[in-house]
Amino acid sequence: MSTKIVALLVFTLALGACGGKREAAPAVSSLTVTVASPSTESVVREVAASGSVAAWQEMILGVELGGLRVARVLVEPGDEVKLGQPLLELDRRTLEIQARQAEANWQRAKANALLAAAQAQRGESLLAQNLISSNNHEELQANRARTAAEVLVAEAERDSATLKLGFATLRAPDDGVISARNVQPGQVVSVGNELLRLIRRGRLEWRAEIAENDLARLAVGASVALRGPDGTEVTGVIRAVSPAIDPRTRTAVVYADLPQNAALRAGMFAEGRLRIGAAEVTVVPRQSVVFRDGFAYLFVLGEADRVVQRRVETGSTQGELIEIRAGVQSGDRVIVRGAGFLADGDVVKVVTGDAS
Repeated sequence: MSTKIVALLVFTLALGACGGKREAAPAVSSLTVTVASPSTESVVREVAASGSVAAWQEMILGVELGGLRVARVLVEPGDEVKLGQPLLELDRRTLEIQARQAEANWQRAKANALLAAAQAQRGESLLAQNLISSNNHEELQANRARTAAEVLVAEAERDSATLKLGFATLRAPDDGVISARNVQPGQVVSVGNELLRLIRRGRLEWRAEIAENDLARLAVGASVALRGPDGTEVTGVIRAVSPAIDPRTRTAVVYADLPQNAALRAGMFAEGRLRIGAAEVTVVPRQSVVFRDGFAYLFVLGEADRVVQRRVETGSTQGELIEIRAGVQSGDRVIVRGAGFLADGDVVKVVTGDAS
């Protein structure tokens, strides 16, 4: 019995020795992939921001005369107007009567002044002949001066009446676009009431709040890319950066001029990208970056066609390329097509181009 047990143990040890000498089976590739090497590209640096579109200058228009009735409104919102163009007319009848009265008073004052001047001149001749007293002569001279002053007063009243008559027509103070109308024909207006609004020269601007950390990289004259409601890109130019920072939000306002006749309108909200310059950066195909659990990863081809998963820091996207700020070297071979199906340590088969 003991002999059989010993023989069985020897047989078992022999089997184990034979099993230990077997060679490991070669790894079999499970996925066909393509690879690419990181490259250096010149990319545009941008700061993303959001803001509102507003008029560069919106002028509130009203009349300088009160108690008069609106005769005609000559414009509608959206109309383009030129400097001096009539926008609104008031009832002119009362003002025209006042202007004629002032003109008549001025003409009468001039006639009185001419008569007084002639009498004063004749009085000087009579005084030289001792035909009138000095007192009478002085009265004639004073009357000439008084009537001359009355001419000036009447002339000022005439000019004032003419000016008021001109106020009966509200004219455009500059080129621009009518943005609002708050008046109707027949309405009795008051001084200072808002009747029309004018976007001066039709200029719009984009106003966005920028974090204080990004302000140092912004410069007047830099371009801004906005997206219109129809999907078209609108390019603006930074006109000014606010010199003060809001202590509550730690942001400052950036003002960017927008082109005329753009797809944007005053009051719209728009996302924008402020271009702050170019830089040489390392990029890889965007398809090669895999996002998992909130982090970005690349798969780099290692020895024996086995991939290594690396966590990387990404930057801006430029078309089909994406910036890699950390985690990859220039000599690495990065998995492009098929990266989303890999795990760390997988064995792959590398092909070129679109081969499968």
